[in-house]
Amino acid sequence: VQLQASGGGAVQAGGSLRLSCAASERTYSTITMGWFRQSPGKEREFVAAFRRTGGNTWYADSVKGRFTISRDNDKNTMHLQMNRLKPEDTAVYYCASGPHIINTAVRSADGYTSWGQGTQVTVSS
Repeated sequence: VQLQASGGGAVQAGGSLRLSCAASERTYSTITMGWFRQSPGKEREFVAAFRRTGGNTWYADSVKGRFTISRDNDKNTMHLQMNRLKPEDTAVYYCASGPHIINTAVRSADGYTSWGQGTQVTVSS
């Protein structure tokens, strides 16, 4: 599966951005789709995930209430609506997909088998 992320950019604090991730196909390896981010000098961290089986969603505490993950299954596309952005949200955002990942592992990058190229999000104060 190939993933193509888009939608990054530069905004001021309090602004919004919408990221998208298009998957080349709908297979068992896109059952779980998620977003991770990495800023300079830091490890990649989990942001949000959606699992097609059951429709469950997960969010990092740092983005809960501000970010919303959604999927358009007909178009094999995932979105991340980011509102009330903060400077600490600045990072390269990566989309990822994988098979059915159990609840306790969905926040770990290890279970995801495909990764997009990353899109830069910069939030200025």
